[in-house]
Amino acid sequence: MKEELLGVYRHSLAHILAKAVIEIFGKDEVQYAIGPQIDDGLYYDFVLPRPITEEDYPVIENKMREIMKRKEDWTRKEISRDEALKLFEGQKFKTELIRDLPEGEVISIYYTGDDFVDLCRGPHVENSMELLSAAFQVKSASGAYWRGDAKRDSMQRIYVYAFPTKEELKAHLNLIREAMERDHKKLGPKLDLFMFQETAPGMPYWLPRGWRLYQTLIKFWREIHERHGYQEISAPVINNKKLWLISGHWAHYQNNMFIVPELNEKWDENGIAEVKLSDDDMMAAKPMNCPNAMLTYKRTMHSYRELPIRYNELDVVHRKEKSGQLNGLFRVQSFRQDDDHTFVMESQIEEEIGDIMEIADEIYRTFGVTYRAEFSTRPDDFMGDIEAWNRAEKALANILDKKYGEGNYEVNEGDGAFYGPKIDLQMKDALGREWQCGTIQLDFQLPHNFELTYQDSDGMQKEPVVIHRAIFGSLERFIGILIENYKGDFPFWLSPYQVAIVPIRVEHNAYAKRVEEKLTAAGIRVEADYADKNMNEKIKFFKTMKDPYILVIGDREKEDGTVAVTIRGQKTQIHDLPVDRFVEECVRMNRERSQELYQG
Repeated sequence: MKEELLGVYRHSLAHILAKAVIEIFGKDEVQYAIGPQIDDGLYYDFVLPRPITEEDYPVIENKMREIMKRKEDWTRKEISRDEALKLFEGQKFKTELIRDLPEGEVISIYYTGDDFVDLCRGPHVENSMELLSAAFQVKSASGAYWRGDAKRDSMQRIYVYAFPTKEELKAHLNLIREAMERDHKKLGPKLDLFMFQETAPGMPYWLPRGWRLYQTLIKFWREIHERHGYQEISAPVINNKKLWLISGHWAHYQNNMFIVPELNEKWDENGIAEVKLSDDDMMAAKPMNCPNAMLTYKRTMHSYRELPIRYNELDVVHRKEKSGQLNGLFRVQSFRQDDDHTFVMESQIEEEIGDIMEIADEIYRTFGVTYRAEFSTRPDDFMGDIEAWNRAEKALANILDKKYGEGNYEVNEGDGAFYGPKIDLQMKDALGREWQCGTIQLDFQLPHNFELTYQDSDGMQKEPVVIHRAIFGSLERFIGILIENYKGDFPFWLSPYQVAIVPIRVEHNAYAKRVEEKLTAAGIRVEADYADKNMNEKIKFFKTMKDPYILVIGDREKEDGTVAVTIRGQKTQIHDLPVDRFVEECVRMNRERSQELYQG
């Protein structure tokens, strides 16, 4: 089914849903608002006399099918504003929408049968019988606010999955089920990687196992960037308002910043303090690293011979989000971003971004994922010289044309940052979902704001161009994606602990410790349980933690200088494997950052 036909199908089902809910609860008890189609179906917002529960789902579905079987016609009419207001009298959301329409706007309505009418542009099916083959299922009911405003009416939003065929619906439900099993918000705490506390909403605690994984990711990142000539810096997390005024963040991003006003205390004759907030001394936790990188560059004079200068950093940044937008590691308020700010001459832009794309290739390839590029151009609220924007956009387009072929990438007109055009890297995971992780942004504006210069070959002072760049993006978000992509079964090189050791009895502990020492000396992350308790209990724990290998050590292994290896996800064991041979394979998997486990 073509996309436009699928849209008609889903939009028509939204009207059927609204009619079904009204018939179930009664016309006088329901306020109905809007019901758009979405990627996997549709939703409709209502104010209802009671909360919707899961027990209502089949009732709603059956009523929808009953309405379809009536084979009612859909009739479109165009009416005046006054007629529309009279028709929807008592329906507050519909009347508000009507009043907000511009003068002279064509107002169209659709009747489904004789007793249900909705305000809608259409198009729709001609008769409800066309929907009889519909494959749909009520997905969920959740809270919503009218027009997304928390100060407006609280509503109930009913979601419905909808597909052209039962096979497509079934495939989608299987995908949803698989996604739920991979949900990082469940797997992360289960694997003891991270946690959240209400005292720091949206700011993850990294637990010992999770922090090992985090540091392994950073080590990998640092190795690559060392080879490509990057220098790592670190800067203050809290900065004075003056910095954000220069950078433009105070004007463009203030609502997403954590403001830290300084308190000035004054005491009266009774010893009572009067506290005032000082605007001049106002501070803010940084939402981005850009301004600090500008000041780092500005600390000294530069020559064209030094460029490019690449400053990367992993400082913690803070971005204020609405509580309803927080989503595990995917949307947090405190995170590290693999930022870089590279200072170049205009003539170096294409070569430098070409090198960045090579870094992206290597990083994403290591995780066994693919990505595609999206090019975003000048927005309406852009800052700076339009000619500089034109040159920047041409440079990025040239890079993408060379890499993918002219026109073989998506262009998002007007979706660039306010300071420059950008290339976003969309990564695809094991379920085929796309995630916007990496970004490459050109910036002519910040160097101008901070009065940055370099001495060119002709002796003149010129402004550098800044390339803002991240490959992981937020490390927190990237790890959340990895958890779901691997379903917690991380490749050997990335696993928090790579090998677990289980001595069968305490008399095997001494040999087990020698094995542990050999592995640790080779850079392998090892955990062992030397307690005098049941062997199966130990193994069960390490399996729950998804360690790639569990070494079981008993009399035979002690006598022969070998190990018995249980491989994650495998029912069979490797027996009589020499310790040195196992260490060699572990070292190889770390060196190659292999996606596959050694199977013996």
